[in-house]
Amino acid sequence: MSVRYSGTLTSDGYGKKVIQPPESWEEGAAQVRRAFLHAYHGYERYAAPHDELLPLTNKHSDVFNGWGVTLFDSLDTMLIMDLKTEYTRALNMVQNIEFSLPDGKFAPYFETTIRYLGGLLSAYALSKNQLFLDRADELACKLDPVFNTTSGMALFGVNPTNRNTSGTEIGVLAEIASLQIEYTYLAKLTEKKEHFQRAGALLKAFENADLKNTNGMLPIQWNLTSAQPYDAHVSVGAQADSAHEYLLKQYLMTAKTDKASLKMYLRATTHIITKLMYLSPTRHLLYVTDEVMDKRTGSTDPTHIFEHLSCFLPGLLALGAHTLPLDDLESIGIRQDDIDADGSFGDAKANHQRLAGYNLKKLHLWAAEGLAQTCYLTYADQPTGLGADEMIFKTSTMKTSWDSVSSQWRTRVQGDLWMDAMSRWKSSGSRGVPPGLEDKAPIVYEKSRQATNVRLRDRDYTLKKSAYLLRPETVESLYILWRVTGDIKWRERGWKIFAAIEQETKTASGYASVKAVDASPARLYDNMPSYFLAETLKYLYLLFINEDPIPLDEWVFNTEAHPLPVFEWTAKEREEYGID
Repeated sequence: MSVRYSGTLTSDGYGKKVIQPPESWEEGAAQVRRAFLHAYHGYERYAAPHDELLPLTNKHSDVFNGWGVTLFDSLDTMLIMDLKTEYTRALNMVQNIEFSLPDGKFAPYFETTIRYLGGLLSAYALSKNQLFLDRADELACKLDPVFNTTSGMALFGVNPTNRNTSGTEIGVLAEIASLQIEYTYLAKLTEKKEHFQRAGALLKAFENADLKNTNGMLPIQWNLTSAQPYDAHVSVGAQADSAHEYLLKQYLMTAKTDKASLKMYLRATTHIITKLMYLSPTRHLLYVTDEVMDKRTGSTDPTHIFEHLSCFLPGLLALGAHTLPLDDLESIGIRQDDIDADGSFGDAKANHQRLAGYNLKKLHLWAAEGLAQTCYLTYADQPTGLGADEMIFKTSTMKTSWDSVSSQWRTRVQGDLWMDAMSRWKSSGSRGVPPGLEDKAPIVYEKSRQATNVRLRDRDYTLKKSAYLLRPETVESLYILWRVTGDIKWRERGWKIFAAIEQETKTASGYASVKAVDASPARLYDNMPSYFLAETLKYLYLLFINEDPIPLDEWVFNTEAHPLPVFEWTAKEREEYGID
């Protein structure tokens, strides 16, 4: 049975009790720190050395190898929050855990890399404790058989004991392309060329891939033998998100020297901004969706599904606007022809030309702010104050056309592309704020107004997957936008989300995922993902603390929120690794 927050409460006007705002933001950070301790102590007491706490039954689960993933995911959070006692206790387990599995079991490569390897490397970067680097190097070597493919792209999983692998010939983008910053930093620390080559082989494969059908954006499915796309489904949500994230972060971490990754980032974000971002018809909410190609006709259609996982994108766009000279790319040696490559990337040139009349730095930041507001409103609209995992957005237009393949008329959902609205705004003299950036009030329904048609008409979206899984993406973007813009509204919105987490998800031993965000008090799932401690609480702490210990110009976060430092290659390393 869950235990609700028992601190000072006040009414929000809907009969629900919420935590009062902190008297200072440092006090807000202190409350997040106490939340972390509550969750981690529950894990220590009932679940360690297993993977994750089951916070309703006080039992444990072993979903990621049984090596204690919550502990490894929490190491850098403890260091950032200065939790010396918990950190010291964790060292013994880090020392003694065996990275082994019985026959027939496989470590999922992607999750093992971002959680365990990323956690160890970040802990080393923050503490300089050699134990973390030694264990990171050991783990990477044990995972290495996963690269035994013709292309050098990673298979799904590996048994680190007998070195057997698992997985099909078709790989998923996020799982094969979320290793660059971990392996590049590991190569820097260990001076082992083989680690650098694992990241380098992936980037080389992407450079040589045929991306005409996706206008230069990396699609979801890949053939691991040919290193070519297997489909033309593009997304910034599940199965794709972190791959796009790492294109920018690889460039930033290597002191802005990996130009190939930067070019891929620019192609991806141009396609996203011109083709995947829409405005809803009533509230004018800015959202991003995925795009699926019809294999019979070659045409592409948006699904208008908006995922919580996609809410990392506002933070990524804001980070790019903050760190890149987007309005003067030639100053860093990037020319338009370098990105478009004479038609090699389908409509990429036309998409870039469409953005040519805008200040690209401002455009990326506007996109970030509009998307982040929508991400926040999907929380604020709900009685729990928490955001659903997936939503379907209402669209205002339909297009009917003749399908010559099936010899019939077909009706497609269109929607209002953000760049179409931006063109109208610009043509009218750019009066007021850009479309999608107007401040909007939440729409919270009382029980008598729960009819689906009312929700759709007023909110512009319905819930497809109504669970809240303690995910971090929205607060990640709020944190980055606060640091980039200095606008306190991002902090205030983050506080409301933290208050809802405390109110709805807290149990006697930790925090639990929510089954449905549209009813309060929430019904809970018996799980507390390790990323809640690695990401959600870390980003909230960094949002509220005044002196940021992880400056965005000096660190990059891996996709599990493990910070790794920006570094420069030495002349010897450049020669050894073949870096131009």
